[in-house]
Amino acid sequence: MPNIKVIIPAYNEEESIPLVIKDIPSIVDEIIVISNNSTDNTEINAKNAGATVLVENRKGYGFACLKGLEYISQQEKKPDIVVFLDGDYSDYPEELTKIIEPIITDNIDFVIGSRVKELRETGSMTTPQIFGNWLATSLMGLFFKSTFTDLGPFRAIKYTKLLGLKMEDKTYGWTVEMQLKVLKQKLSYREISVNYRNRIGVSKVSGTIKGAIFAGVKILTWIFKYSFK
Repeated sequence: MPNIKVIIPAYNEEESIPLVIKDIPSIVDEIIVISNNSTDNTEINAKNAGATVLVENRKGYGFACLKGLEYISQQEKKPDIVVFLDGDYSDYPEELTKIIEPIITDNIDFVIGSRVKELRETGSMTTPQIFGNWLATSLMGLFFKSTFTDLGPFRAIKYTKLLGLKMEDKTYGWTVEMQLKVLKQKLSYREISVNYRNRIGVSKVSGTIKGAIFAGVKILTWIFKYSFK
């Protein structure tokens, strides 16, 4: 089996984070939880569940992911695959095996878990989220002929390819930046349909008007930026 690291950004996910860690398959070599300025017991609960815990006090999903990558870069043994997963238990961590399979068996560079309607629990995605996903992926299809249908957070990528993307977004644009750079660099990619349930707690992005607006603006900014490069 390849060496697999899982990166989980988490902000005040004390209830859900132990469940997420518990359900991650044992084939994973290391689970890295980045506490993104958490003020509850996220850090201690993640540590007690067996994860490596890092702290990133600058708020932002991208900041947390970059902290995880910085940690990996300092390790002597580098992973073959990096998996990104949310800490709110909306994804099904046990489906990690489905996400990495195309990389292992078909040498695909990047795989994203698509939260298709048929496998989505009622209410698990808000109307702004559904519309935002449709708009973003439609624009990527228009400008880049892509076949993406989702900006889902559950994703896996070869570590060497991830380094080549030179990720930089610090906040809401991390996921769409990754997909746009995969398209621009003509990496191979595939979507795998995954189950999706109602998260534990309130979303820090889609659960607030401010978060939804900022996320939407950031996503569209990245798309138009790359469309005219």
